Amino acid sequence: MSDENKDLGDKAEDAFDGAKDKAKDFAKEAKEAASEFAEEAKKTANEFTENAKEAFEKAGGENKKILAGILAIVLGSLGIHKFILGYQKEGIILLSITLVGFVLSCVGIGIFIVWITGLIGLIEGIIYLTKSDAEFYNTYQVGKKPWF
Repeated sequence: MSDENKDLGDKAEDAFDGAKDKAKDFAKEAKEAASEFAEEAKKTANEFTENAKEAFEKAGGENKKILAGILAIVLGSLGIHKFILGYQKEGIILLSITLVGFVLSCVGIGIFIVWITGLIGLIEGIIYLTKSDAEFYNTYQVGKKPWF
């Protein structure tokens, strides 16, 4: 019986060593597959990031153009279109002049002031909407041209 147990013990050790070797090979293959997957994931993420940036820049410029143009035509005297384009100082100037015009409207000259700021908004809105997307983006978002 001891020889039989010895043979079973040797077989168990051989099986254990074989399983150990197979596990090492499997782990090595899994590492290689994981590193390949990680590299592919990095490449895909970088491509997605670049494509998303390009799409966002294109969409953001067009959406700002249309939004700023319509707001300039409809609410131009309040300067909201200036705030949309990131020109806070110019937006505050238009808004404050319009508010002063509303206050002075009881005197009569205020209506003329509000009319002028509305005309400025109307002209800017038409200019925004008639420019091409690239020209609008280069002029008002890259070049930061605040007036007309």
